[in-house]
Amino acid sequence: MAEAASPHLSLPSGLLELCALLGAPRDSLRSLEQVAYKKGVKHLSALLDPEVLSIFVPPFISKEDSQTAGANCGTLGKTRMRSLRKKREKPRPEQWKGLPGPPRAPEPEDVAVPGGVDLLTLPQLCFPGGVCVATEPKEDCVHFLVLTDVCGNRTYGVVAQYYRPLHDEYCFYNGKTHRECPGCFVPFAVCVVSRFPYYNSLKDCLSCLLALLKPCKDFEVDSHIKDFAAKLSLIPSPPPGPLHLVFNMKSLQIVLPARADPESPILDLDLHLPLLCFRPEKVLQILTCILTEQRIVFFSSDWALLTLVTECFMAYLYPLQWQHPFVPILSDQMLDFVMAPTSFLMGCHLDHFEEVSKEADGLVLINIDHGSITYSKSTDDNVDIPDVPLLAAQTFIQRVQSLQLHHELHAAHLLSSTDLKEGRAHRRSWQQKLNCQIQQTTLQLLVSIFRDVKNHLNYEHRVFNSEEFLKTRAPGDHQFYKQVLDTYMFHSFLKARLNRRMDAFAQMDLDTQSEEDRINGMLLSPRRPTVEKRASRKSSHLHVTHRRMVVSMPNLQDIAMPELAPRNSSLRLTDTAGCRGSSAVLNVTPKSPYTFKIPEIHFPLESKCVQAYHAHFVSMLSEAMCFLAPDNSLLLARYLYLRGLVYLMQGQLLNALLDFQNLYKTDIRIFPTDLVKRTVESMSAPEWEGAEQAPELMRLISEILDKPHEASKLDDHVKKFKLPKKHMQLGDFMKRVQESGIVKDASIIHRLFEALTVGQEKQIDPETFKDFYNCWKETEAEAQEVSLPWLVMEHLDKNECVCKLSSSVKTNLGVGKIAMTQKRLFLLTEGRPGYLEISTFRNIEEVRRTTTTFLLRRIPTLKIRVASKKEVFEANLKTECDLWHLMVKEMWAGKKLADDHKDPHYVQQALTNVLLMDAVVGTLQSPGAIYAASKLSYFDKMSNEMPMTLPETTLETLKHKINPSAGEAFPQAVDVLLYTPGHLDPAEKVEDAHPKLWCALSEGKVTVFNASSWTIHQHSFKVGTAKVNCMVMADQNQVWVGSEDSVIYIINVHSMSCNKQLTAHCSSVTDLIVQDGQEAPSNVYSCSMDGMVLVWNVSTLQVTSRFQLPRGGLTSIRLHGGRLWCCTGNSIMVMKMNGSLHQELKIEENFKDTSTSFLAFQLLPEEEQLWAACAGRSEVYIWSLKDLAQPPQRVPLEDCSEINCMIRVKKQVWVGSRGLGQGTPKGKIYVIDAERKTVEKELVAHMDTVRTLCSAEDRYVLSGSGREEGKVAIWKGE
Repeated sequence: MAEAASPHLSLPSGLLELCALLGAPRDSLRSLEQVAYKKGVKHLSALLDPEVLSIFVPPFISKEDSQTAGANCGTLGKTRMRSLRKKREKPRPEQWKGLPGPPRAPEPEDVAVPGGVDLLTLPQLCFPGGVCVATEPKEDCVHFLVLTDVCGNRTYGVVAQYYRPLHDEYCFYNGKTHRECPGCFVPFAVCVVSRFPYYNSLKDCLSCLLALLKPCKDFEVDSHIKDFAAKLSLIPSPPPGPLHLVFNMKSLQIVLPARADPESPILDLDLHLPLLCFRPEKVLQILTCILTEQRIVFFSSDWALLTLVTECFMAYLYPLQWQHPFVPILSDQMLDFVMAPTSFLMGCHLDHFEEVSKEADGLVLINIDHGSITYSKSTDDNVDIPDVPLLAAQTFIQRVQSLQLHHELHAAHLLSSTDLKEGRAHRRSWQQKLNCQIQQTTLQLLVSIFRDVKNHLNYEHRVFNSEEFLKTRAPGDHQFYKQVLDTYMFHSFLKARLNRRMDAFAQMDLDTQSEEDRINGMLLSPRRPTVEKRASRKSSHLHVTHRRMVVSMPNLQDIAMPELAPRNSSLRLTDTAGCRGSSAVLNVTPKSPYTFKIPEIHFPLESKCVQAYHAHFVSMLSEAMCFLAPDNSLLLARYLYLRGLVYLMQGQLLNALLDFQNLYKTDIRIFPTDLVKRTVESMSAPEWEGAEQAPELMRLISEILDKPHEASKLDDHVKKFKLPKKHMQLGDFMKRVQESGIVKDASIIHRLFEALTVGQEKQIDPETFKDFYNCWKETEAEAQEVSLPWLVMEHLDKNECVCKLSSSVKTNLGVGKIAMTQKRLFLLTEGRPGYLEISTFRNIEEVRRTTTTFLLRRIPTLKIRVASKKEVFEANLKTECDLWHLMVKEMWAGKKLADDHKDPHYVQQALTNVLLMDAVVGTLQSPGAIYAASKLSYFDKMSNEMPMTLPETTLETLKHKINPSAGEAFPQAVDVLLYTPGHLDPAEKVEDAHPKLWCALSEGKVTVFNASSWTIHQHSFKVGTAKVNCMVMADQNQVWVGSEDSVIYIINVHSMSCNKQLTAHCSSVTDLIVQDGQEAPSNVYSCSMDGMVLVWNVSTLQVTSRFQLPRGGLTSIRLHGGRLWCCTGNSIMVMKMNGSLHQELKIEENFKDTSTSFLAFQLLPEEEQLWAACAGRSEVYIWSLKDLAQPPQRVPLEDCSEINCMIRVKKQVWVGSRGLGQGTPKGKIYVIDAERKTVEKELVAHMDTVRTLCSAEDRYVLSGSGREEGKVAIWKGE
């Protein structure tokens, strides 16, 4: 027999928390009987107060087993009596008769009622209209409850009402011969309370129960309800993911749907119900009422619709969550709740509509039956419900009208199903698809409304600049956003954004991001509308006629907005030909979920039956795992989770922990941290001894017990940006500027600080900061309002933006305004607006500030000589001349530097400097303003002080440079690079099937680039918090990342998520290599600093082989000739696959200076050579694989101070190092001919040491530099 679990271990709830039978008190029924017999049934009209008659709470165990087997069946919960019969008179001492006494809530020592369930109010909610005696049996009905405890935790109730004849008082409970009152029927209710909102499933379960209760005798009612409750209590809720649980309940097969992911809600209801009750415009109004946190009351004559419709609206707004009282059903006795002064969402019967409307002020009244929205009696402050932003609303309405909401139309061409199970499955499949389409439609609505919020967040300081966000909204939308931004819902939404939570909103935002937005994510320049964005505005007539258009939707230029189609009165699909693209509903076909059928539960419920059920459950799960495909880790994780739960029910804690531990390598998202922690804390001494025999399990235990300390450090606050009120030193000024969103780069902010404090004490007063901030935002707003004719935009690139516009000036090309983009200068001519190009920054040869004489007055003039033009451009810029002189020279220098270094990032930095100069001059407005602004002229000074031209060999080989640290306050070292080729996989979108460059930065950050366009594919996500040491592409679907924290993180290349971890190593993982087998699945070799080598099967993620080196310090490994070559500090060891030493190359046998050590090595099999680098040596050493005892050949590297990495590319070996370049320490790459063993090239393009190298299909080589620069260079291979 399995060892019992600790009585202190609280296990996850099953499907049922509580089951209750409710009805009228016995005394009231006795009085009714007397009236019925004396005066007749017609005189029965009174309403009765309901009460709890019986209550059933798990775990369930019969009295005979409670003494002998209680330790086995009851240890996982409370060992108290599980059933209570409410009676006034003293019962006989029979089983399940419960306690004597008046009708009141059960005493604590008898039944432990789950939190959130108030037995005093439960009867009112189960009979919200009261207990009405009927003269004829009424139709059985169901309604749904949402119960909330004082901590805000919700439980959910499903209530089924049915009628029984009124019986003699003695026979009703005791089963004696009885008489019935003809034509007198009393209602009873069975309420199931669960922690999970399985509305449809529990409704089906109760339907099966009522089929048993209605014909049975009175004394059998409790027994049937108890068996029903016991069965539900043993059924677990499925873990998040694609696995649904199935079980039989009499004639029906019940399906428990799983939530899509751990963050998503459980959806077991029909999401189209509100769309059947309300027009799409009304749906938007209701969503706005919820988003603005109004006091909302829903009304319906159907109690069930109140909960179902309100829950649908909650699902529509996910991931935003309602934070206020949520009571979908108010009984007649609870109507005073609507007088509450705070926000709430409640539901009432339609009979109370007039009463509530007259008595309560400021309520939004929503009539479900009529599909209408009204407001309660007028107040001084009328309810002001703003409109949803226009474009988002238009798109939502068209998508809703494209939905097929009627199953009858969908199934009209199908034959009638003669199988109940098949018919229900077909309907469920249709509903699942429709639910998915509705979720996508409402989620797209939220994304279109709130997408641009992320552009006004500062993640480091957790600041949201709401004022600047509002300025980017169309004027007509301000009222909507002002109300929404002040709500608790939005505040919680902001927390999730600042925590970078990858929920459904973030995923859709990423999936629908335009290429322009991806490019802009790399830029440091402030928000300026590009030509593409301006064109998209002009292309929509809605922007011309309605100034309320939202400009934050992706791909606006692709949206063709026709006139709204009329309401679809025919109930058929509207013709969506006119609203293709973003306006048409997404053709979402959800993947068919997997199902697992729970074993049957046999009665009577004794300990042996429960044990047999658990044993059968474990056996079925284990069998299902055996038949899984090796790579189906998603489903395997769900089976492991369920088996772990059942093991806990059996008291097998170690087996449960082992299954939960395997979730690390299958799907860590569903790892039950709290449950595992409670399990560990309840382990007995023998279990601790067993755990100590499994090192991986002990590691899991130690991590779990240490996690509370990490959680306590989580910063969850959100600040709104506010201007400072005190004088600021450099540090505080830097923080304020970063919070404002103006610029993040610490070095630029430092120069800005120097500019604003020229000639004064090194601190900035609040007024200066306010002036600077306002000036910056004014120029930003002016750039937004610049109107460019089509004729002008045709001459510009789609990603160009007008960043600065002069006042109207006289030039040698005519009168107009000089416009500056990040690429060129052009004249926007006056009169009939036209385009005259002055020059691109690349073609400028000279920029001079001079003066010209006009009517005895000397006018400052700017002269620009262009390479392709004979005539020098002249502009009489007057007072603006000095500033434009500075700005043009800075952009010119930045462009020259970008061309010389093939690094477009320099242009973006120069543009930021230019705009800051403009803001500084506007702020100071003093004679010294230009001198102050010159402090920001960084690249111009750099070009004057020190020529930045790269050596010719470097220029010929260098193709491009990118900056993974763009948007960070400081550059971050590039620790590891990995190139992965593109694969057109069915699981991946076509536009995402491009090659990728993976850049591992400090503290576990990984940024992914599109290697065909070198634009950001995925902004940085985290794999732990420690330094990344190695990365490898294990197969087309996953990238493995080895970390300093000893964990191997596995990234899914399609979802860009890290849901798997391998924790078999005990020290930092230092290298990963792949071995591809033609027949066997691919293997991955991993090694760690302590000398441990593991061989992993990629499909199963199981360790197939392992061995320990005689010594530690293992930094890298290579496979060659059926041997594993291992580099430790003191030697390179050649190991057989069984872990035995075959050969060893010792450092002391080759070098007199034993203080050195091996840093890196490469094997060249064709040449049968081993190339190695040693610490403190500026040479590469080459051994012959035929005889490692022979002295090595040496390749000296001139001006090299340290070697960090080396790779082989075709017939060359590339060595990354730090050395002298043009007389200063820089990162250097030496390209060595492998045959001649001579240095062919010395490449100098990094300002800091070269830390990592990788090859892109042997065509390109990529190098990453240290933290002083933090950039990646792309080199042309031979």
